[in-house]
Amino acid sequence: MCVAMVVTVVSVMTGFLDMLKNSGRQIVGDVIVSSGIAGLPYSDEFLVDLKGLKDVQGATPLIDTIGLLRMPYPRGNQKEVAHVQVWAVDPISLATVTDYANDLYWKPAENAAAALAMAEDDPRKNLSEKILTDGKTLIQSKTGNPGIALGIHVSIGNERQRDGSYRPRYGWFMPENDVTLTVVPVSSQGKIAEPREQIFPVVNEVQTGIYEVDHNRIYIPLKEGQRLLRLDEAPLYDLNAEPDGQGRYPVIGTTPARVTKILVRAKQGVSANSLRAQVETAYASFSKRINADPTRNASMPDYVNVLTWEQQLRDLIAPVEKEREMMRVLFSLIYLVCAGLILSIFWSIVVEKTRDIGILRSVGASRLGVMWIFLRYGLVIGVLGSALGVLLAWLVVRNINAIHEAIGSDAPPTIWIGSFVLTGFFAIGLVYAIWRGKLLRILLWLLATLVMGLIATFLALHHGTLIWDPSVYYFTSVPDQVDWTTAWTTAIGGVVFSVIGAAIPASKAADIDPVEALRYG
Repeated sequence: MCVAMVVTVVSVMTGFLDMLKNSGRQIVGDVIVSSGIAGLPYSDEFLVDLKGLKDVQGATPLIDTIGLLRMPYPRGNQKEVAHVQVWAVDPISLATVTDYANDLYWKPAENAAAALAMAEDDPRKNLSEKILTDGKTLIQSKTGNPGIALGIHVSIGNERQRDGSYRPRYGWFMPENDVTLTVVPVSSQGKIAEPREQIFPVVNEVQTGIYEVDHNRIYIPLKEGQRLLRLDEAPLYDLNAEPDGQGRYPVIGTTPARVTKILVRAKQGVSANSLRAQVETAYASFSKRINADPTRNASMPDYVNVLTWEQQLRDLIAPVEKEREMMRVLFSLIYLVCAGLILSIFWSIVVEKTRDIGILRSVGASRLGVMWIFLRYGLVIGVLGSALGVLLAWLVVRNINAIHEAIGSDAPPTIWIGSFVLTGFFAIGLVYAIWRGKLLRILLWLLATLVMGLIATFLALHHGTLIWDPSVYYFTSVPDQVDWTTAWTTAIGGVVFSVIGAAIPASKAADIDPVEALRYG
């Protein structure tokens, strides 16, 4: 039971950690190149260099900033304002690096069977294909205006159901509404400019699988983000020359548009660390080439951050990893429980079998031979117990969603009625034991009647308890894969500590003097 409990708990936690890591990699790619608020110029040229690397599958530019989003609700003049993370992106290239296109939530059913499986009040049953196209391009096809995609939890208008799907509530289906985004441009010197705002139609909503992202992030077209944040291409004036009659300085060129991040996806089989080294080398070469060109009107930053996706998301992943390791450490105390149980049981056996041990010693059994008998006994118990524990854990983990569904559903009438019938049978046994006057039988039948009565009452009153409710937690199913590394290490630990627990009573048995054992045994 101890082994089964450890393997089950750690396997589920490892599954959740793997789900988190998989989702994290799908939203930022494998490698992230980021600069300060001044941004990276000539990103289009650098992207060409990156896509020319043999291990790069795709690369996309973006601007990452913060903003305020004025929502269309409530009705009236006082609107709710949400603090959001703004990603200005090129949605086409973003889909080659991340799962953006697949993460768009509002999309028509793939086929008739999928539509039939949806609930009648699910809006996806009747959606047009345009809503998916608009989300993929961030352009509202009806008007041709640039659109915005919201994280699915940015709006309170989305209510998560117990099956993990969403329904509009309070009458707010966001793709039918407009929102107003306000951002504050910041110069390379850190000076804040006049805030800028723009009205965007909501074209779709995004579900990445990570609540912190879906609760805060919004997506707008890259060109709109560059314009709002004054990172777009702009005239370059000669401030040392004399202005004309209207006070305008002569234009001597243009400054390039800028981005703050570039996401890179590695080809299948290429590690993020390997790609990171290639990207760093590529940036150093590109920066040197641009800075050496006198015709350029902007220079590349001397230093940029080049991080793998795990380094970028370490604040999100590290706490979960630490919690899992802490759980492993805490549950390792179960080994001491195993050793203690074996020790106490074997100690009692040694005390009870003192005379038998004396007989063995008197007919020539060595001290090591006697000790080996008990150690072998402990080894067999450890091996069998650990094997059965791993098997039990495998059965529980592989069927954990079925178990979870059963716990979350009402108990079938046949089950609780049968439990009451069995309680009645135990009650009859209790009456018979009282009539015979056997105290041990009375106690056993009484305990059986009380326990089964409580179980029957609980089943009759049970109306379903979802431990992992998808309307609260951010996953629709519990991981059902066994962490075999933990399983084998736990099983080996169980065997080792069973032998350790048996070692002390075995040593006591080996030290028994055969003459005294036969005299007083």
